[in-house]
Amino acid sequence: MPKYTPPLRDQQFVLHELLKVEETYRSIPAFKEVDAETFDQVLEQAGKFCADVLLPINSVGDTEGCSYDKTTHEVKTPTGFKQAFQQFCDAGWQGLALDPEYGGQGLPRVLQIAFYEMQYSTNQSWAMYPGLTIGAYECLHAYGSAEQKALYLPKLVSGQWTGTMCLTEAHCGTDLGMLRTKAEPQADGSYKLTGNKIFISSGEHDLAENIVHLVLARLPDAPAGTKGISLFIVPKFTPVGTGADAVKGERNALYCGGIEHKMGIHGNSTCQIVLEGAKGWLVGQANKGLNAMFVMMNGARLGVGMQGLGLTEVAYQNARDYALERIQGRSLKGPQAPDRPADPIIVHADVRKMLLTARAYAEAGRAFGYWIAVQGDLMHEHPDEQVRNEANDMMSLMTPVVKAFMTDNGFNCASDCLQVFGGHGYIKEWGMEQFVRDARINMIYEGTNTIQSLDLLGRKVLMDNGAKLKKFGKMVQELIETHGTNEAYAEFINPLADLGDKVTKLTTEIAMKAFADQNEAGAAAVSYLRVIGHLVYAYWWAKMAMIAMDKIKADGDKVDPFYTAKVAVARFYFAKLLPETAAEIRKIRSGAASIMQLPAELF
Repeated sequence: MPKYTPPLRDQQFVLHELLKVEETYRSIPAFKEVDAETFDQVLEQAGKFCADVLLPINSVGDTEGCSYDKTTHEVKTPTGFKQAFQQFCDAGWQGLALDPEYGGQGLPRVLQIAFYEMQYSTNQSWAMYPGLTIGAYECLHAYGSAEQKALYLPKLVSGQWTGTMCLTEAHCGTDLGMLRTKAEPQADGSYKLTGNKIFISSGEHDLAENIVHLVLARLPDAPAGTKGISLFIVPKFTPVGTGADAVKGERNALYCGGIEHKMGIHGNSTCQIVLEGAKGWLVGQANKGLNAMFVMMNGARLGVGMQGLGLTEVAYQNARDYALERIQGRSLKGPQAPDRPADPIIVHADVRKMLLTARAYAEAGRAFGYWIAVQGDLMHEHPDEQVRNEANDMMSLMTPVVKAFMTDNGFNCASDCLQVFGGHGYIKEWGMEQFVRDARINMIYEGTNTIQSLDLLGRKVLMDNGAKLKKFGKMVQELIETHGTNEAYAEFINPLADLGDKVTKLTTEIAMKAFADQNEAGAAAVSYLRVIGHLVYAYWWAKMAMIAMDKIKADGDKVDPFYTAKVAVARFYFAKLLPETAAEIRKIRSGAASIMQLPAELF
C-alpha cells in the first residue's frame, strides 16, 4: 500500500513565510483572530485524518468500486467510505471554512484548500463527496433565497445532506446551450423536471440521508442556447418543514439509472440521473442559471487543480522512498554503495530528474494554489472594495491556469513517478498505477484543459485587452525591480524577467493574428496556457528561492536543510522545466496553418 506523510513543513513555509497569512488576515474582520498557531493546528489534525483514515481505504475503493442495485437504483460505496464520512462530519470538517450562520467554523478558505490537497493525495474518490457538497453550498449561499438557505445550508454544512451539480447530458458536454432537460412550472411555485443527466459525480450513494442535486434545465418559453438555462434545486427526498426543523420527506421522482465503469476514481459513484417529473425549485432568476452554476463550477475547477497537486505530492513521496531503497545498477561515476551489490537508483540522473520534476511542480503548485485561495478570502471578505475587485480579477484570470496547468502536471508527474518503480510501478499492489488512472480524469472534467486554455486566452486575456494579465505582470515587475540588482538572486530574477517580456510580446502577436483568423487563437491556446503557467511558477519559485537564500545566509552553520533543498529545487526548475516555454512559444508562432490545412475527409 502506498505511504503518505502530510507535507506540513512545506505548507507552513508557504502560509507563513511566503504568503504571510497571519498578517494578511488581520486586515479581514472575519479572520482577524485566526493566528499562525490555529493554521498549524488545523493542518496537523487534517493531515492525521487524511493519513490515518482516508489513505487506508483508498486502494479498497479502487478495488471494490461502487456497486449498483438495478432493482432499487441504489448505490453502495466501498467498504469504509461511509464510516470515514461519518467521522469526517462528526469532527466538523465539512463546515471548516463555511459560514458560522449556518453551522460552519468560518475559517479561511486557504485552510480548506490545504485540506483539499491532503484529501486528494490520500483518497481522491472519497474526497469528491464532501467537495461537491461544498460547491453546492457555495452556489446556494450566493444565489439561493432566504428560505432556501435556511432549509438547505445547515444540512449541507453538517454533512447530513450532500450535494451534486447536474449539468452534462449525453449529447452535450461542455456545450451546455444544447441541453434538453425540461422544467415545467407548477401551481404551488415548484417545477416538474424531466430529462437525463450523465457523468454526475457523487450522484447516488449511501453516505448521507439525502442528496441535493443542483440541476440545469429549460423553462417552456426559454430562449435557445445558454441564455435559456435555469438552475433548480432537486433533492433526492423532498423536504418536509422549513429551516433547521426540516426533515427528508417522500422520494422524489428521480433515480440513478446506472453508474459509469471508469478508468479511475472507482470509489466515487459517477451516475446517470433520470428525472421523471421530479419536483424542483428555481434558484435565482429564470434563464440565469448558468451564472449561478458558475459559482459551483469555478469552485470545482480550483478543487480539481488541487487534485492534480495532491496526486503529484503523493506520487512523488512514494517514488522518492522507492528510489532511496531500490538497488539497481551502478552510478556512472562508479559504485556509490560499494558494500552492496548495486547502488540505490537515486544515483541515476534520469531517476533524479523525474523525482525533481514532480517535487518542483508540487511545491510551486502549493504556493500558487494557496495564494489563489487567499485571493478568494480577500474577494469575499475584505472590507476594501478595491482589494476585493483586485482579488476577483486574479481569481478570474488564474482559475483556468490552476485547473489545467496543475492537472496536466499532475498526470505527467504521476506517470513519471510510476516510471521510477520500473516494472513494479505497473503492478497494482504498489498503488502507483492507481495514481496515474485517477489523475487522468482531472484533465477532462469541469471543462477539459483545452476549454480552460481557450477560456484563458479568449475570455480572460484577449477580451479585456490583457488588463487582468497586466495586473499579474505588475506583481512580476515589482519583484524584478526590487531585487533585480542583487547578483545573488540573478539566476532566478533574470529568467523571470525574460519570460515576462516574451509573454507581453507574444500576447500582442496572438491578438493581432487572431483578429484576422480566429483559428490562430485556437491553435495557440494550449501552448499559451503552458507559458502562462510557467510565468506564474517562475514568479513563485523566485520568491521562494530568495526567502530560502536569505534564511541560509542568516542562519550560517545552523541552517535548516529544508532551505538548502528549497534552493536546489528552485535551481532545477529554472534549469530544466522553465525552458519548456521556448518550445511552446515557437509552436505558437508557427501559426494555425499546419493544423487547419488538411481537409476533414482526409483525416
